[in-house]
Amino acid sequence: MPNTYSDTAPRRYGFLLIPSYSMIAFASAIEPLRMANRLSGRDLYEWRTATIDGEPIAASNGFSLTPDGTADATLPADIVFVCGGVDVDKAVDRRLLQWLQRTAHRHIPLGALCTGTYLLARAGLLDGYRCTIHWENMASMREEFPRAIVSSDLFEIDRQRITCSGGTAPLDMMLTLIRQHHGNDLAAAISEEFICERIRGPNDRQRIPLRHHLGTSQPKLVEAVALMESNLEEPISLDELAQHVGLSRRQLERLFQKHLQCVPTRYYLELRLRRARQLLLQTSKSIVDIAFTCGFVSAPHFSKCYRDFFGIPPRDERRLRRPGEAAGDTVATANTKA
Repeated sequence: MPNTYSDTAPRRYGFLLIPSYSMIAFASAIEPLRMANRLSGRDLYEWRTATIDGEPIAASNGFSLTPDGTADATLPADIVFVCGGVDVDKAVDRRLLQWLQRTAHRHIPLGALCTGTYLLARAGLLDGYRCTIHWENMASMREEFPRAIVSSDLFEIDRQRITCSGGTAPLDMMLTLIRQHHGNDLAAAISEEFICERIRGPNDRQRIPLRHHLGTSQPKLVEAVALMESNLEEPISLDELAQHVGLSRRQLERLFQKHLQCVPTRYYLELRLRRARQLLLQTSKSIVDIAFTCGFVSAPHFSKCYRDFFGIPPRDERRLRRPGEAAGDTVATANTKA
């Protein structure tokens, strides 16, 4: 392609790797930069990797990567992305948070891939910023950091913070940045090289909305589900739900049975239980608090519904998945006979 790029210095991107980071998110961010250099015939971008201590680190898939060096020595950059993955809360330590705070104090833009957003929030660097995180972590992120403006979009660019959900979404984010820096032709050429049908924008949602599964023929059903999702803490009755969408109770039940293969009350219960499971595994909230947050009248009732649906009591699942918090949670649930 024509060489139409200026002689300005390459943009330098740094990637701070966190234990169990997402390899697919990391690769989806690096590869568009590589391809931008290849197609332009210029070094438009440079990138380096680092860990806090400079030691090799394993991704969530088990592959270990040797970084270019320590964060202090390696990441003077135009922007630094924190690469998160599974069990991100276990990666929190004082050195990491202090390094992020020092970097922000130097007015270096900070970004995050996948659950790296959580670490920026823990460092107090997302208060008042629009941000996003992998959809599995949204509920806990909103609960723990109410001053952050958490969206469900693929990525968010807000002043000196650039956050992105997981999976292949970093590809779209980087293509958007490349388009801003070097024009649409280069971004489109990279997209074609990666057989990417289109470059998704920051306002594209992470999860496929129910209306895309159902088409445009069931607006009442989509509206009813949206009302359920926005009223998990204080569930509304089926009669109120039907009244809101302009249907009879019987009509609404028929719609759910035909298109979602369950009755509305069951669908609503499953929404609340799935939200509860996110909070159980991603936060340190007590089981009592989680029960009330998800609209259950008592911890015993919540525990029974949870066990019936997931096949394990919430207390036991937290003990298995988050063993370090089992003791404190056992006290909380024992006090309520949950």
